Amino acid sequence: MKEITSPQNTYIKQLVQLKDKSRERKKTGTFLIEGEREISLALKGGYKLETVLFYPELFSEEKLNDFAPHPFDTIEISKDVYQKLAYRDTTEGILAIAKSKENDLTDLNFDKENPLVLVAEAPEKPGNIGAILRTADAANVDAVIIANPKTDLYNPNIIRSSVGCVFTNPIATGTTTEIIAFLKANNFNMYCAALQASVNYHTQDFTKLTAIIVGTEATGLSNEWLENATQNIIIPMQGEIDSMNVSVAAGILIFEAKRQRNFE
Repeated sequence: MKEITSPQNTYIKQLVQLKDKSRERKKTGTFLIEGEREISLALKGGYKLETVLFYPELFSEEKLNDFAPHPFDTIEISKDVYQKLAYRDTTEGILAIAKSKENDLTDLNFDKENPLVLVAEAPEKPGNIGAILRTADAANVDAVIIANPKTDLYNPNIIRSSVGCVFTNPIATGTTTEIIAFLKANNFNMYCAALQASVNYHTQDFTKLTAIIVGTEATGLSNEWLENATQNIIIPMQGEIDSMNVSVAAGILIFEAKRQRNFE
């Protein structure tokens, strides 16, 4: 088995770039995963591992068998190398290099007549994207679609804040125009969370083909969404502000849809 002990190793320097730079992830078609649970969820989600790196004082070689029978190279690393690559404060001693997916709209397949889809337009903060993905996983929505993404899905902060749900949710990205065309072609009703020309969200029927669309807290949804909406919907506010965190709003709307569907 290969062993790397120096943080100055050329390969380790490349992995640091992979962790820190979106353009490096896009160029290589790979990304870094940290943590046993996240790696397990990536495998469950059909991701292919190229290499697993482990620090034996925290993660034993025998535990690599938990990832069998998936083929991958293994590298034993020192504490210094692990600390150079690790993103989180918690220490599990295990990292992996995985192949990215394309996450194209055309890859989405629905196995029911009335799928429920969540769309988030231009979310800026990786932590919000991760929280949205956790909410979508909890509600078992049929897909999450990110319109005009500001960062790639394999940003370490998204992986961390989603606790690996980025790997298990059916997820796609595209432009707002592409996504609207996709939803129309598949006969989705589009319910846009917005302040303008809106009705209370709980008055609408979310039991048919439904896409719930949320925008940023700062600017909301673009006009293109509002012009194509089946109906604009609003969560009534009783305080002094007129908006809430996008992941919280998404959770309220999604679980109302699930309630109407008897949580099926």
